[in-house]
Amino acid sequence: MNREYHKGYSQELNREMEVLVFGRAGMPLVVFPTSMGRFFEYEDRGMIGVLAPKIERDEVQVFCPDAVDLESWYNKAVHPKQRVLRHLQYERYLLHEFLPFVRWKNPASLLAVTGCSFGGYHAVNFSLKHPALVTHCVSMSGAFDIHPFLDGYYDDDCYFNCPQDFLPNLSDDWFLSRYRQMKIVLGSADWDMCLDQNVKLSEKLKQKAVSHWLDVWGNHFQHDWPLWLGMAGKYF
Repeated sequence: MNREYHKGYSQELNREMEVLVFGRAGMPLVVFPTSMGRFFEYEDRGMIGVLAPKIERDEVQVFCPDAVDLESWYNKAVHPKQRVLRHLQYERYLLHEFLPFVRWKNPASLLAVTGCSFGGYHAVNFSLKHPALVTHCVSMSGAFDIHPFLDGYYDDDCYFNCPQDFLPNLSDDWFLSRYRQMKIVLGSADWDMCLDQNVKLSEKLKQKAVSHWLDVWGNHFQHDWPLWLGMAGKYF
């Protein structure tokens, strides 16, 4: 399997950022790490191994960027306003630096994004904010409410990065028509601590007539890698 490591300075984040790439062609799949996870997590946890046959058949090419959650949502040392502003810098990094790199490596018209746990938040939030870029969104045990990271603080930047808040009020057909073309999967499980978040987001998508797949696994699966390994094999 083709495996590449890339490192470069981000002007948007004013720091070095690292990326792993697996495969040579196929649908580009961008993977966001879990809470405070790193770019190598998907490989270390066995997810790349699950996807290896499809990667080797050039059905999918996996891009694993680093995250800055420790500098944004999880950074309790700064004011919540600074946390959300750091997240917005990360979003600009994705838009202006990382995705051009993906397109340089792979000019396919499709773009899939995915993530487990807090990575699921990133996948859904980015997809709903930029539906002209994303064609497939797969969240595994995602959590979509950022209020717990804000210590009671809230402003427009927080609102527009909290899908549970902004989706019910969204009426712009430019967004909704693109949501309705996107392939959206919300994966969860009966013992998943984020099940309620997925059920609630599913209801909000239904209210907007946005087709999607809420897939709730049984057998007492919990919020952890054994569940997500199974999901990776099923969804991609």
